[in-house]
This record gives sequence, C-alpha cells and structure tokens, in this order.
Amino acid sequence: MSSDETPNVPTSRTSREVVREKAQKVHAQQSRARIMRRIIIGAIAVIAVGAIGTAVTLAVSAQISKPQLSPGGMDNDGILVSDVSATAVADEVPATPSPDATDAGAATTSTPQPTTSSSVDIHVYVDYLSPDAGEFERANARQLVNWITEGAATVTYHPVALLTASSNGTKYSLRAAGAAACVATHSPAQFYAFNHDLLEDQPEVNTDGYSDSELADIAGAVGSDSIKSIRSCIEDQDYVTWAKEATSRALEGPLVGSDDLVLSSAPMIVVNGEAYVGALDDPVEFSQFVLTVSNDASQEAATPSPTPTPSPTATP
Repeated sequence: MSSDETPNVPTSRTSREVVREKAQKVHAQQSRARIMRRIIIGAIAVIAVGAIGTAVTLAVSAQISKPQLSPGGMDNDGILVSDVSATAVADEVPATPSPDATDAGAATTSTPQPTTSSSVDIHVYVDYLSPDAGEFERANARQLVNWITEGAATVTYHPVALLTASSNGTKYSLRAAGAAACVATHSPAQFYAFNHDLLEDQPEVNTDGYSDSELADIAGAVGSDSIKSIRSCIEDQDYVTWAKEATSRALEGPLVGSDDLVLSSAPMIVVNGEAYVGALDDPVEFSQFVLTVSNDASQEAATPSPTPTPSPTATP
C-alpha cells in the first residue's frame, strides 16, 4: 500500500443508509413489541371477562337453585304467642302501674282488663331496631303475658323491617326479622322470650346492630331447642328474603283483621282490626283501648238481628 492511499471511509450517503436500516429494524422491533403487548392485554381481558362472567353465572345460578324458604308455624306472616310463662318477663318488666288517687282524694277505677268472655285479637308489627317498638314492649309486656295466660287475648307478632337502611349497611332490621322467623320455626315455645330480649335490650339506630352470630347466641340463651338448626338458619340468613317480602305485603295491606289498614310505622298495634294510636309507654291507656274494643265487639255480638215481622194475610 502506498503512503498516499487513504483508509476506505464510508461516504456520507452510505452512513445515512446504515442509520436508516438500523432505524427501520428498531421500528420493526417496536411494532412487533406493541402488537405482542396488545395481544397479551387482549388475552388477559378476555380471560378476566370470562372469569367475571363465570362468577356472575354461578352466583345467579346459586340464587335460582336455592329455594325461597318460608318459615313454619306462621299465619299471615305472624307468630301467634299462645303459650308463655308470666315469669318470663316478671323480673325485667315493672308491673302495670296502679292508678293514683284523684285530686279529690277518691281512688280511680282499677286498670281495666279484658275478660275471657270477650277475647280480643292483638297484632303487633315490630321492627327490632325501632326504639318505639322497644318502648311498647317494655311498658306492656307484663299485661300482654297475663292476657295470653288468662286466655283473655290472642297476641300475634309480625316481624317487619322498616329501618333496614339505619344500621351502617348491615341490614340489621332485616336480619333480626329473619332470625325471629328461625326461632319461630325451630323452637316456637321460645319465640316470645327471644322476641322480648331483642326488644328489651336493643342496639341503637345507626349502629351495626347484633351480628348473625350474636343473634344466634341470644336464641341459645333463652333456651331454644335445636340450637344447631337455629344457628345455621340465622347465620345462613334462610328467612331474610321472606322478611323483606313480608314487609312489602304489610306495606301494601290490608293488615290482618282490617279492611284497609296498611303498615305505616313500627310498632303498629292492631286490636280487632283497629289501630292503636295512643301512648306506647302507657300500659293503662293501652289496656283501656283494648277493653273498649273488646266491649264494642261483645255488644255487636250480643245484639240480636231483627226478626222480620210476617205480613198479615188478607182475609178473603
């Protein structure tokens, strides 16, 4: 090689072609990478949608396949309390107050009591989260138990759920009504004690309320039979759907024994088809209302139907 020969340096055009080729290769690689990412993302999306669809299908199928259970021992969505010991609430509820003397010093008449000759039909629609329902139960439990044991009245409790949205999303009213139905079905003799305990020691509105496990514990504490069945019933929420539907039926009306009454509050007390609108914490006023309704029913039953007078026969 002569001393005046120069190295074989690529021309400017050749350098540009090399750069262009490299850029094309990089672009092709990036395009393939983007395509692969799209394919992978699409596949993941398809798998995710398929999994969600499968989960929804299984959930819907489970709901469809699970029968809508209805509690036993009920009539018109109510539990008739026919056998209860007066001692069940004797230590917890104050006795019906005796009337005070009048200002003139004369004693008032004694608290009226229904008589066995004119039995009355009492229906109590109760939401276990309602403070008013608890107030009525605490004030009137003793005399209700006395009327039941004496045969002076029939008392039927109807669990409803009007305050479902007032328990921080736990739907306590609905779950408690379903739990009451579980006890009525599996251990009817202990229903009243369970019902009374839920109302006597209520959770406050806008709190979580009792859990399903705690509701089952309360059922066990009152001596319920078949506690395993009751616990399973409560924790599986067997009758929650029934409680929701029973509430809807009561809201639509008419309520049992009435012509046109509908559920408008909880508690709602209906005596022989007439709604009680007096003080919930006054057992004397409630007793007077019951006696008045009972007497009205007795008078209607005792009033004989007029006998039609035969028309005189014309003399021929």
